[in-house]
Order: sequence, then C-alpha cells, then structure tokens
Amino acid sequence: MNRELEYMFVECARVWIPDAEEVWKSAELTKDYKSGDASLQLMLEDGTNIEHKLDPKTKNLPYLRNPDILVGENDLTALSYLHEPAVLHNLKVRFIDSKLIYTYCGIVLVAINPYETLPIYGSDIINAYSGQNMGDMDPHIFAVAEEAYKQMARDERNQSIIVSGESGAGKTVSAKYAMRYFATVSGSASEANVEEKVLASNPIMEAIGNAKTTRNDNSSRFGKYIEIGFDNRFRIIGANMRTYLLEKSRVVFQADEERNYHIFYQLCASAHLPEFKNLKLSSANDFLYTRQGRSPVIDGVDDTKELSTTRNAFTLLGINESYQMGLFQVLAAILHLGNVEIKDRDSDSSVIPPNNRHLTAFCDLVGVTYPDMSQWLCHRKLKTATETYVKPLPRLQATNARDALSKHIYAKLFNWIVEHVNKALITNVKQHSFIGVLDIYGFETFEINSFEQFCINYANEKLQQQFNMHVFKLEQEEYMKEQIPWTLIDFYDNQPCINLIEAKMGILDLLDEECKMPKGSDDSWAQKLYNTHLKTCSLFEKPRMSNRAFIIQHFADKVEYQCDGFLEKNKDTVNEEQINVLKASKKFDLLVELFQDEQKATSPTGQVPGTGGRTRLSVKPDKSRDSKSKEHKKTVGCQFRNSLQMLMDTLNATTPHYVRCIKPNDFKLAFSFDPKRAVQQLRACGVLETIRISAAGFPSRWTYQEFFSRYRVLMKQKDVLPDKKLTCKNVLEKLVQDQDKYQFGKTKIFFRAGQVAYLEKLRADKLRAACIRIQKTIRCWLARKKYLRKRSAAITIQRFTRGYQARCLAKFMRRTQAATVIQKYQRMYVERKRYRQKQAAALVMQTILRAYMARQKYQALLREHKAVIIQKYIRGWLARCWYKRCLLSIVYLQCCMRRMKARRELKKLKIEARSVEHFKKLNKGMENKIMQLQRKVDEQNKENRSINEKLAGLENSYTVESEKLRGELSRLRGVEEDAKSKGSQVMSLLEELERLRKELSATQQEKKTIEDWAQKYRDEMEKMVSELKDQNGTLKKDKDDLNRLIQEQSQQMTEKMARVIVEETQQLETDLNEERSRYQNLLTEHLRLEEKYDDLKEAMALSSNVSKPGHRRTDSTHSSNESEYTYNSEYAELEEGSRAAEDVTRGMDTSLTLKLQKRLTELEQEKQSLRNELENKEEQFQRARARDDAEFKKARGAELEYESLKRQELESENKKLKHDLAEMRKSLLGDAATGAGAPGSPAYKVLLDQLNASCEELDVRKEEVLILRSQLVSQKEAMHHKDEKETMTEPSVYADDVNKLKDADELKQAYIGVKDTNRLLEHQLQTQRRTYDNEVEVLRGELQNVKEENNRQQQLLAQNLQLPPEARIEASLQHEITRLTNENLDLMEQLEKQDRTIRKLKKQLKVYSKRIGEMGAGQAEGQTSPGQMVDEPIHPVNIPRREKDFQGMLEYKKEDELKLVKNLILELKPRGVAVNLIPGLPAYILFMCLRHADYVNDDQKVRTLLTSTINSIKKILKKRGDDFETVSFWLANTCRFLHCLKQYSGDEAFMKHNTQRQNEHSLSNFDLAEYRQVISDLAIQIYQQLIKCMENILQPMIVSGMLEHETIQGVSGVKPTGLRKRTSSIADEGTYTLDSILRQLSAFHSTMCQHGTDPELIKQVVKQQFYIIGAVTLNNLLLRKDMCSWSKGMQIRYNVSQLEEWLRDKGLMTCGAKETLEPLIQAAQLLQVKKKTDEDAEAICSMCQALTTAQIVKVLNLYTPVNEFEERVSVAFIRTIQTRLRDRCESPQLLMDTKMIYPVTFPFNPSSLALETIQIPSSLNLGFLTRV
Repeated sequence: MNRELEYMFVECARVWIPDAEEVWKSAELTKDYKSGDASLQLMLEDGTNIEHKLDPKTKNLPYLRNPDILVGENDLTALSYLHEPAVLHNLKVRFIDSKLIYTYCGIVLVAINPYETLPIYGSDIINAYSGQNMGDMDPHIFAVAEEAYKQMARDERNQSIIVSGESGAGKTVSAKYAMRYFATVSGSASEANVEEKVLASNPIMEAIGNAKTTRNDNSSRFGKYIEIGFDNRFRIIGANMRTYLLEKSRVVFQADEERNYHIFYQLCASAHLPEFKNLKLSSANDFLYTRQGRSPVIDGVDDTKELSTTRNAFTLLGINESYQMGLFQVLAAILHLGNVEIKDRDSDSSVIPPNNRHLTAFCDLVGVTYPDMSQWLCHRKLKTATETYVKPLPRLQATNARDALSKHIYAKLFNWIVEHVNKALITNVKQHSFIGVLDIYGFETFEINSFEQFCINYANEKLQQQFNMHVFKLEQEEYMKEQIPWTLIDFYDNQPCINLIEAKMGILDLLDEECKMPKGSDDSWAQKLYNTHLKTCSLFEKPRMSNRAFIIQHFADKVEYQCDGFLEKNKDTVNEEQINVLKASKKFDLLVELFQDEQKATSPTGQVPGTGGRTRLSVKPDKSRDSKSKEHKKTVGCQFRNSLQMLMDTLNATTPHYVRCIKPNDFKLAFSFDPKRAVQQLRACGVLETIRISAAGFPSRWTYQEFFSRYRVLMKQKDVLPDKKLTCKNVLEKLVQDQDKYQFGKTKIFFRAGQVAYLEKLRADKLRAACIRIQKTIRCWLARKKYLRKRSAAITIQRFTRGYQARCLAKFMRRTQAATVIQKYQRMYVERKRYRQKQAAALVMQTILRAYMARQKYQALLREHKAVIIQKYIRGWLARCWYKRCLLSIVYLQCCMRRMKARRELKKLKIEARSVEHFKKLNKGMENKIMQLQRKVDEQNKENRSINEKLAGLENSYTVESEKLRGELSRLRGVEEDAKSKGSQVMSLLEELERLRKELSATQQEKKTIEDWAQKYRDEMEKMVSELKDQNGTLKKDKDDLNRLIQEQSQQMTEKMARVIVEETQQLETDLNEERSRYQNLLTEHLRLEEKYDDLKEAMALSSNVSKPGHRRTDSTHSSNESEYTYNSEYAELEEGSRAAEDVTRGMDTSLTLKLQKRLTELEQEKQSLRNELENKEEQFQRARARDDAEFKKARGAELEYESLKRQELESENKKLKHDLAEMRKSLLGDAATGAGAPGSPAYKVLLDQLNASCEELDVRKEEVLILRSQLVSQKEAMHHKDEKETMTEPSVYADDVNKLKDADELKQAYIGVKDTNRLLEHQLQTQRRTYDNEVEVLRGELQNVKEENNRQQQLLAQNLQLPPEARIEASLQHEITRLTNENLDLMEQLEKQDRTIRKLKKQLKVYSKRIGEMGAGQAEGQTSPGQMVDEPIHPVNIPRREKDFQGMLEYKKEDELKLVKNLILELKPRGVAVNLIPGLPAYILFMCLRHADYVNDDQKVRTLLTSTINSIKKILKKRGDDFETVSFWLANTCRFLHCLKQYSGDEAFMKHNTQRQNEHSLSNFDLAEYRQVISDLAIQIYQQLIKCMENILQPMIVSGMLEHETIQGVSGVKPTGLRKRTSSIADEGTYTLDSILRQLSAFHSTMCQHGTDPELIKQVVKQQFYIIGAVTLNNLLLRKDMCSWSKGMQIRYNVSQLEEWLRDKGLMTCGAKETLEPLIQAAQLLQVKKKTDEDAEAICSMCQALTTAQIVKVLNLYTPVNEFEERVSVAFIRTIQTRLRDRCESPQLLMDTKMIYPVTFPFNPSSLALETIQIPSSLNLGFLTRV
C-alpha cells in the first residue's frame, strides 16, 4: 500500500485540497511524498506555492485527481477515484465546458437545471433514444424513460421514476419530459388520445399548485405521483394522479418577493372579461391574499394568456364551462374572504362591521347568508357532555379562523380538481401495467425550520432508505452473478433516524399524545422530547441556547427545528359551524359538493386534506382504515405517515429509477455553477452516498477482453497466453501486489477505487517511455537527414554560385563589346539621321517656296485669261446690241418709204379705174385671163394646201424654236447680269491683287521667322513624339493588362454563370426530387389508408360472419384496391360488380348501402344517356360523311347496309344480354342466403353457361354479318360494271352478263373496274383513317383531362391527411368512391367509342380484302354466279387464319386465370426462379399472356389479368413483406413488366432500341398508359417496402460495425466505464463488425443482380443504403461522448474507405452513395484535425460544409481524449467556431432524418430478349398456357 502511495504521490501529481470559496481546489505536488512526511509541497493552478499540513493523527493524504481522460465521463462511477471533489469537478466540466446537463451516477440520473431552453427534447431525439440500451447513449431523461418502458415490457413489472430536488431544480420539467416520452413512443390504445390529456393536465396543476418563490418562478408547492397505465400491448390507456404536501399556508401568507398560487393572479388579470364581471375582482394589489409578497407580476409571463391556456385544458379534460365558472367563483370568494376586516369589540371578543363589502361579495358568490357567516367568523361553539356554549373569539383568533377557512376551502377545491382530472384520464380498458412518475420535494433546511420541513425531511428519509436498499441490492446481485467473494458493504443506514421519528414513543407519537392533552403546548412537548430521546438517541440533540427547539441528524445534514406552531399545525382544526354554513348553501351546488362526507369527497387518489388549522400540509389518509371512523380527528402527522407508507409500498412494488435534479445557482443564471450550492444538494439528494457505496466495493469493472485490449501494452510477449482470462490474472498479480484491490469474476474483473487510475498511470508511463524512445530515434534520424540535406544543399549552392559568377563575367564582357558596337552604330545613325533631317527640311522649304511662286504666277495668268474672256463676251454683246438697233432702224425706214410709195401707186390706180377705157382695156382678154386665173386658182389652192401644211410644220418648229430662243434669251439676260456683276468683281479682284502683292512681300519677310519657329517646333514635336511613344507603350501595356483583366473577369463571370447554372440545375433537380418525394409520400399514405380500409373491411366481414354463422362471405373482385386500377366498360361486368358490392354491403350500414345503390342508379342512367348521345353523334357523323362523299354513294350504300345490319345485330344481342341478366338476377336473389356467388353454386353455373352461350352466339352473328357484308359488296360491284341501260331485275340476265366476261374486252373492262374499286376503297380507307386519327387525338385530350383530375384528387387526399383520423377516413372513402365512379364512367365511354371505331375499321378492311379476293377468283373461274355465292357462304367468309411462327404470345382460358396468378405469383419461390431461370421470367410470361388478350381484342381479359396481377403482388408483399428476397424479386419483375408495357406500347419514344421483330409484337388494340402509371405506383410501393426491409436488417449492424467495433485493433483501446456498461468494441461471438455490414451489402447486391433488377435502380437502392448507414452512424456519434475521440475518427475513416472500396469493386462509385457519407466523413475529419488556433477554426469552417452548426459544436463539445497525449477542445475555441458559423442559414436540427427516403425513378430499360424465344419451364406448373 505504501509503495503504491509513494508511486502515486510524486512530483507533478495533482490533488484536491479543501477551499472555503470553491469547496475544493486543485493543486500539484512540487516534491515527492515520502512516508512519514508531515506536509506536502503544493502549487495551485494560479502558480501560488503553499504547504499543506497533514493531520498528525490520521495522516490522511488529500484526494488524488483522476486522469484527464476520465474527466467529463458520462457516469460518475467510471471515475477511478470516487470522492466528492471528483464528482463535483466532473459535473462542473460537463455542465460548463460541454453544456451537458445530464450525468449518470450509477443508477441515478443527475440533472442540472441550465436555466435555458435546449434543443435536446425534439421528436428526433426521442426516436434516437427509442429502443436503445441505457448505457449505449449519452445520459438523458429520455434514456431513463426508455429504460423504464423497456423493463416494463420485458420483465412484466411496474416501474417508477422518482424525481426529486430543491425548488427550482427542474423536477416538474423532468417529469413532464418523461411523460412526453411515454406519450410519443407508446401512442394511445384508443381514439381518445389519452397521452394528450395526460400532458394537458400539466397547465391545470401548475395553475392551482405552483407559485413564485424566491428560488423559482414556477415552483411546485405540492408533490405528485402520476401512474401512467398501459395495456397488454404497452400503449397508454389512462393515468391516475396522487398529490402530496399541498402548501395551504401560501393561500393566506406569502413572504417577500413571492406570490400566491398562479390561478389567483390569472383571475385578477382577466377581471375585465365580461364573463368575470360578477366576480367583483380587481387588481391583485387590492387583495390581502395576493399582495403580501409585493411581487404580483412575473417577468415574461402574461397571466391573461395563462388563464386562457388553463381554461382550454379544463375543456379538453371534460370540465365544462359551468363548472369552470363555479371554480372561479370559489377562488374569487377566497380572495374576498381574505379582505374581510375583523375589529376588536373588547379584549375577548371581535366583530365584523355591518355591510362589509367583501363579506357581502363572499356571501353572494357562495350563496350563504350574511348574518350567519358574520356570526361564526367571530364566534365558536363549545360542546360539553350536557351543554353547548357559544364563545366569542378575540380578533387574532377570529382572523386565524378566517384564514383557516380559506385554506380549507382551497384544499377542498384542489382535491375536487384532482378528482375530476383523474376521472378524465381514467378508461375502461383493463390496465396491464403502469409507470409511475414521482415529483416530490427534496431535502430542505432553512434558517427557521418548522413542521413543514420536518414532514418533508421525514419523507426524504424514507425515500433515501429505499434508495440505499435498492443500490445495495443491485451491488449484491452483481457480485453474486459474477460469483466473487464479498463482504457486507458499510453504508449509512438511516433506519435509526426513521425510528426516531415514527417509532413508538417517537417524535410523531409524542406530538400526537401532546395534541390530545387539554393543556398541551409546544413547550411541554419539547420537554418530553428532551426527556425521552436526548440521552437515548445520538441522532437527537438539544441546541445550547434554546429550550424550544431540537436538532435531528438526517442523512444529509443536521437540521434544527423550532417547536413553535407544531401542535397547532398537527391538529389542523377548523370551525365546524363555518363548514355547516357553507354546506347549507342552496344556490351553489359546487360548494356543497366540495364539503360532502369524507368518503364521498375522497378523490380517486384517496387523498383527503386536513381539516383546518394553520398548517401548510394536505396529506393522504390510509384507505385501509374504516371510512366510518372520525377521520377529522386524525392528526396531520398521523395522516401523513399513513400516506407516506402507502407511497413506499407502491414504490417497493415497482422497479425504481432515480432522477436527482440539481439547482446550479440561486440567481437563475444560464450555465452558471455554484460549487457550494451544488455540493449541498449532492449531499442532500444521496448522490454522494451512492458514490460512497460504490467506492466501498468494487466500482471499476472490466471484461477480460476489454482489460486485455486496454492494458496489452503492460504485458510482455511471453505473458500473452491463448486464455485471456489466465493472461489477465498473471499480469494483475505482477502489477498489483495487494490482491484485495481486485477480484476475478466469471466474465469481469472487479477493482477497488483508485486501481484503474494506478493502472492508467502505469500504462501512461509505459507509453510515455515508448514515445520517448520513438522520439529519440526519430529525432536522430531527422537530425542526420537534415544534416545530409544541408551538406548536399551547400555543395549545390557553391556549384551554382561559381557557375553563376562565371556566367556573370562572360555576360559582362559580351555586354561591353556589344555596347561598343551599339555606340558606333548609334552615333552613325544619329549623324545620318541629323543630315537627312536637314536635307529633307531644305527640300521641303524649296518645294514649298517654288510651289507658292508657281501658284502665284498661275493665279495671275488665270486672272488675265479670264479677264480677256470677260472682255470678249462683253464687247460681243455690245456689238450685237448696236447691230440690232441699227437693223431695226433701217427696217423701220424701209417700211416708211415703201408705205409712202404704195400709197402713191394706189392713188394712181384709183384714178385709172374710174375711166371706161381703162375698164375696157382691162376686160380685153378677160375670159382667157379668167380661165387662166381659174387654173391658177386651182394651182394656188393646191399650193396653198401644201403651204398650209408646211406652215403648220413651221409653226410647230417655230413654237419649239421660240421656246428655245426664249430660254436662251432668259439665259443671256442672266449672263448679262452675271457679266455686270463680274465687271464689278473684276475691279474688286484687281484691288485684291494689289493688296495680295503687298501681303506677299510681308509674307516673305515673315517666312524666315516662320522657318526658325518651324525648326524649333519640329524639335519640340520630335521630343513630344518620343514622349508620346513612351506613353503609348505604357498605355498599350495598361491596355494589355486591362484586356487580360477583362478576360479573367469574363472567364470568372463565365465560370460564375456556369456555377449559377449548375446551382439552378441542382435546385431544379432538388425541387423535382422534392415533388417526386412528396408524391411518393402521398402514395405511401394512400397505400396506408388502403391497408387500413382493408383491415376495417376484414373486421366487418369477421363481425358479419360472427353474427351470421350460416353465411360465408366471398371475396369481392371489385374491392377498393382493385377499383383504382379497373375500368369497367361492359354492362355485364358492371352488373356483376354491383352484385358483388351487394354481398359486401350486407355487413355494412344500411344508409351507406342505400346511398351507394342510389349513386349506382344515377350512374347507370347517366351511362344510358351518354350512350344515346353517342349514338346520335354517330348518326349525325354518318349522315354528314354521306353528304360529303356523294360521288361514292354506291360504295357507301354497302357500308350503310352493313351498319344497319350491325345495329340490328347489336340490338338483338343487347336484348339477349338483358334477358340473361334478368335470369342471373333471379337466380342470385333466389340463392342469396346460400352463397350465390361461390364457384360451383347454381347461380355461378347459370352465369357461366349463359356467358359461353353468349360468346358462341356472338361468333355466329359475326360470321353472318360478314357473309351479308360480302354478298352486298359483290352485288354492288356487279351493278357498278353493268351497262346503264340494262336492268338487274332478273338474276338470269345478271348471270348471262357474267358469262359474257369470257371475252377479252370484257375481262379488261372488269379489270379496270376492279382497279377503280381498289382506288375507291383506298380513298375511303384513308378518309376513315384520318377520322380515326382525329378521334384518337380527342381521346388523348380527354385522357389528359383525366390525369389532371387525378392530380386534383391527390391534392384532395393531401388535404384530407390533415384532418382528424375519423374524418380523414370518411372523407377519403367518399372521395375515392366519387372519383373512381366518375373515372370508370368516363374511361368506359372513351374506350367503348375507341373499340367500336377500331373494330369497325378492322372488319371493313377484312371485308374489302375478302371481296377483292372473291372478285379475282370469279374472274379466273368465270362460272360463279351470285346465286352460287349465296348458296355457299362458307367459302368467302370463314377463311382460316394462316398459321405463322411463334409470335411471343401465351393463350389461356378465362377459368385458368386464378391458376395462372396462383402458380406464377402467390406460390412462386424467388430463390429457385432467380437461380435456375432467366431474370424477369414471371414478368415476361404475364406480358405474353397480356399480348394475347390484346391480340384477340378482349378488353375484359386484359382488365382482369392486370387487376389480378396487381392485387396478387400486393398480397404476396403483405404476406412476406419482411423477406428481402421476395420483395427484391417482385420489384425486379414489376419494373420489367412496366418496361415491357412501354417497350411494346407502340410509342415511338419507347421503340427506338427495338428490333423489327419486337416492333411487330407491339400492342395493337389497347393503350395501357394509365395502367403503366398504376404499375409505376406499385413499383414505388415495393421499393419503399424494400428499403424498409433493408433498414430493419442493417439497423442492428450499423452502430456496432461502424462505431463500436475496432476494425484496426489496438488503435483506440477501451476507456474505463461505469455501472452503465456500453456495448463492447471487441468482436465477440455474435457481435456485428464492418465485415458483417459489407457481407450484408454484398448479399443485397447479389440478390438484386440475380433477380435482374435494373442497374439504375440498384444504384438508387445502394445510395439509400449508404444514406441510412451514414445517418445512423452520425446520429449515434452525436449522442455518444465516448465515441468522439481522435482514434475513433481514424476508425470511422477507415470504415468509410472500406465502404468506398466496396462501391469501387461493384462499379457503383457514380451512384451518389459516396456523397451521402460526406457528413460522416467530415465528422470523422473534425475529430482528427487540430483544434487550437484561429487558423484551425477557419479550416474547420471551410471543411465541414455538410455538417450543420449544431452538429459541429456538438462534436467539439463531446470530443474526449482517450489517451493522455490528446488535448481537450477549449471553450474559447468552440465559441470561435460558433462566431464564424453564425451567418450560416441552415436547419437547427441536430440529428439527421433516418426515415428519409430518396425519391425513386424507374428509367426505361428495354429488353433485347425476343419474346418468341422464351421457354416456360415445367417447374412452374403452367402447362395450361398455349404458345401462339
């Protein structure tokens, strides 16, 4: 022992020393301790050196500190040194540094009130703790609740959770969260939601039982024990509440800064409400009972809203409005009663003044008379054996009596409320077990302790005794289980203290005895206590300075009680006359009910309040006592002792679980820890006693495997034996000499306190020595490597330096020579450039001067030349003007002269004419002259005409010429004006010329000056040009830089846009996935409702069978499941469905049956009207088409005849079906009671026979119609080719005409007619094809509308999901019936119309082809007549189908459908099919059967086959949904069936990869797009079932394989654990490892591959698997402190790398599974990175993008070193991380959602397998299928 002490107390060892402020203070030894030393040399944490003296008597050394790796443990018993400072320090580190408020202490959960709302109580946390072992998760109130719930279910034993602590420690909140956990994980067994009522009782009890104290704003002033009842399936069925220790004195008195019960202040705050006007309330400061504490308001609490919450809770629990108002009246009456003022009449009596306002209000509220109440408030009645006296009371006693009455009324009201709450929580279901939650006071000690503290501490003594016995029992059971020798553990037994209180002649007995004394007093009772116990009991003491007090040594502390008031509080009397007055109230029934007899007034809990007096307590009596005894004479102490005994009996009959609530400080500061207050409470609540009991035995326990794994480093190779148990024994014997320090059990090694620390120190020293040796070697290697590297570097530097210097010299010489050459050429260049510049300047100057002189000379010559021209034109113009004037004058003179001469000649001639001779002379030869003149006149006329013509031409030319001359004249006038102006200009020009000559001389003078300036300017310009060139180069450089910057920015913008596009794409993908997930969730909810509906229907059927034993109900083929996917288009099927519905509804409600029948009738009528409308539309269409095709009237005549025949045929067929239907109805109605619809029954046979007869009749009628059609077409063709003049009245004439076709011309004519007919038919067929295409488009539009309607119905379903369960089921059923009915009617109408069109076209095409063949045969034979054709109808009609090769179809009979489904789906074993046959074989077989039904155009067969397939798959999944192989097999086959429906649908989008043969196998008659959606939904359901099945298999493996198992052995080791042993990390037999997970994943993958699952679907499944693995692992990591270490991070990263390697081996790296592990990878990296500086914080923030802030902070808080070489994360670093992550926008949720399922998609995957090559094995028993 001494050797171990000397080994532990060495230099640098850390110890705990007492301190007045911090209770315990840490110090470090500065000198080794030697045996016999009287003191220790210590250094405190602040660097102060002190000397700690040891006790000279005991020589006890100070407590040693635990190693750092043990600090912050989840369980205090895991500490190696179990003592008070270690416990206090561990709690402080967890609470302050890690923000963890829960800690285990053996079987106790220590809960420290954080005074802050923490996000650790959500539903995700509840789900994480549900089903987990208590030691596998971090401490939590949910873990205790789960342990209680699990033990109740496993051990079939009732449980109790005992929550204790000081006021304000959080007891009520802890109890509330425990009840919330039970309500969440268990659910309710009824539809009444009992768990909600249990939680709703909290606001009521807080209002009437909680109040503000100096320590707590919402302090519970009573204790309660709530029993939560469960049925045999462990679901909540009810609850029951017992209350204890109601503080009645608070009603009439409150200390400073305290309040009365909350309900009084809530009423006063709501006094303004109309319904409270009659209560006559006002502010709380106006009433004595609510103003004494002088703190009527609580910060942050709205009393008005709180009252509304309380009233809502009353309503939820069934207390109606009238009772609530009655309660409020009683409470208001208590307030008014407190304000009644009592005055002194004299010294011995008192009086109430008349018309007291408050007393009047009190009497009005409770319905009593004012005089009676005034009388008995101031008087009391005394009874003797013979007489009765009325005695007046002094004012003080009257006031006390008034207060006693108020307390009594409130206590009665409290019990009444508790009774009615229990009535609301009780149920009629038999209770199988219960879990009790006890919320009661902790140990109390104040400056003045009275009767209340005495009772509370007495109760805690009893509870502590029960706790000690339970702890001792558990320790004993553990030792016995491990078969180790043990001795009785010495622990504090408080039975003597209990005996002191409750035994015979104990304190309570003496108190009751003194109360019976006529003149008993507190002083006499104190003397009896001194005389009885002072000398006989060591636990009882008397204070030195007082004779009216006593001291009791409780288990927690010594408490001094003042005797004043003990007797009065124990008697608890009340004036009976006052009670009688209240009982006599006739207006207020509730008050009378409160004061009934004790037996009637007892609440369901059995609690009965005291009967008055000035006491704080209301206690529960013993039920076993006779109810007829005088209960009111029992003292409070007696009643309390009995009720406490009943509580202990209840607790002893259950398995207890303990929660100790600690108040960290008295100022309600968040996460502030006061060591003094904490130690005081730890001592009082028994936590330290638990530690002491554990320390007295063997607190540290290791399994042999864990010990070997942890301390393998202390063993040598020769010490390791195959038997690990023997190895551990040998090592321990060498390491620990004292064998009393440990014991070997069957499976564990037990150590005394401190031994684990000793072993840890040995381990740390060994590891430290190994580290030093490794460091020495590594440092030597590093130093030598560094030296060699430096030497090599120096040599290299020297070599490069010398080379550099040589190169620099050579470079200098080359540069010198180059500079000389450059200077030569530069100087030459400069001189040459200067010469050339001068030469060029001279040449330029000469050129400029000569050019200037030449220009001046040229301008002078030009001016002279232009002046001459101007003079020429001026002179010419003047000469012409003079000439014209002269000419005009001469002409004028000539005219005057000629006129004068003419006048003279005329005068002369006139004279001659007057003479006869002259006349005669003139007439001589007149005739000849006349003739000549006549001739001349003619000539002149002729010439005149020619001249006139010429004259006209001349006039025209003159006109033109005159116009030209006028224009020329105007031009000349303009020229003249110009000449005049030019003349003036010439003068100005001459003047200008003279001025210019003068300027030239001045310019020449200035020339020299300009040349000088030009030379200077040129030089400056050259200089400026050089500068501009430099600037230009700089600008070019800047431009290049800017261009480069612009390019970089452009590239950045491009990248940014690309990122934005990628982000938007990702967002769109996310939105799409969310929509898909939402749809799949709705589908899941819909399927769940369907299953619930099926269960209800089965239950109804079962009840129907029970009520009618003779009736056996058959399954309906038109159930709600099938109705979603079935389209009833045939009338017979509708009738059959309605008949089956009648069978179903026999067990249903009559009103629902009538509604359905009425709805069915309406739908039939609507169907008939739609049919009529359809026929009218068809007739109108036919008439319109007939009018449009008038040229094809004859050909259309045959078709119209065919249509009329078809219509007649259908009418006759319809009549036949109606007749058969009537017979079937009669048969069914006749045999309804004997199972008419069962196979083999007469009705069934009649139905089958009529169905077969109808099919045969239909075939015959089809053949007849085809015959008639063929004959009519032949006749029309013959009539078309006959001569128009010939008639067709005689058949013989027609035969003769046919015989004439033997001639060649007639044959040719017939051939031409056939060609014309073919063209006609082709045109008609194209027209019908266009019409058909239009109709198909219309149908597609209508189908789109149906899809939109379906989406709307899904939205309605989502809305219905928000309704209550009853309304939701009813609404969903109603909506489903309406939707399916409308959908079936619409789709039936559309499909019928489409089927009729297709059948009509097909039949027409067949008829036309047959007619063409007949015409060809008739032409070849030439002997066939129409009569012969009529006589032999078989030959042209019944043409047998040509047998082709196998077309990939399977034919089966209708009656074999059930056998097909049974053999292929229900009874098929997936294992054999997957191994021996091709993948997806059932899907191929079903599709081949479906193809044949489509080929024969049997819509009923298609419908029933698809419906049977879907329902059978659902049935097999419901039956074997937990078998992964079955679910995977049918997922693969469902997807393959879906792909086949797409591949062979005929849609071009799905036919791209088909072969020509596969395209020929496409469906031809039916569009199954709607069924594809239904099958896709079924595939989604199967996928979700597969994920659920897979999750159930993987869930138990994940935590063990990914976290607990050490894949890399020896890296982390095992830390010491406490009483709550965690799952071992060592791979024992049956423990899951990472290899187990990988094997399971491989098994999943191989199974899906064998079943032929699509590769894309496998990727989605693997992604979901990895998400589950990552989420579960991360969630457990966040809730397990022992897993957050550096070594565990390495293990996790290794495990993740193994998972990635598995993905790589399977070729699944691109499926997105790796990304789902990113949060786990980042959490593992976070455990391994450095966590010290700001740079580390920045790296962590940039690295952990997939983790939320809450997760990062949680990991850092939980980070725990496993070895001493690791360091803890500082609080400042965590605060830095929080500051940096403050701006993140993310969810505050801590845990990942493990139930989340990624939305699944089914990419189209066509099959290359040819259907005609598939062979059906005989093992499937499908011999009834025929290959087609």
